[in-house]
Amino acid sequence: MGVSGCGKSTMGELIAKHLDFDFYDADDFHPDSNKEKMANGVPINDNDRRPWLQQLASLLSKQPKSVLACSALKESYRKLIDPKEHYHWVYLKGSRDLIFNRMNARENHFMKPHMLDSQFAALEEPDNAITVSIDNQPEEILKETLTALGK
Repeated sequence: MGVSGCGKSTMGELIAKHLDFDFYDADDFHPDSNKEKMANGVPINDNDRRPWLQQLASLLSKQPKSVLACSALKESYRKLIDPKEHYHWVYLKGSRDLIFNRMNARENHFMKPHMLDSQFAALEEPDNAITVSIDNQPEEILKETLTALGK
């Protein structure tokens, strides 16, 4: 979990591959209306997110051996996705400048760099997550994450 551009998809795929779990990117489950809003520079609100978060919760309940890359910026979103606190949350933490530069470098993503500030404004850093700095290379982040998971 973390703000857009922090590396959720990259790290989620690596973790899932290492654990031999299924991988899902929450962005793939956004309805077109949410993607259109974000592509037009309009942040989505909690009403826009609720059905999406409920769909993710349903997915995980059916696919428990999964890694989900999801922003899950607020505690209430994490509770909706994981009401029984069954899953481990990995928070990919990085500075605004680092993430902004990464977002500027990527192409064809509906989430535009100028919306990053709204992500940081909404972010409620988790108390019960494995927090990993994104300053390192993906393989080092993977190693740190797997060590924290006891894998």
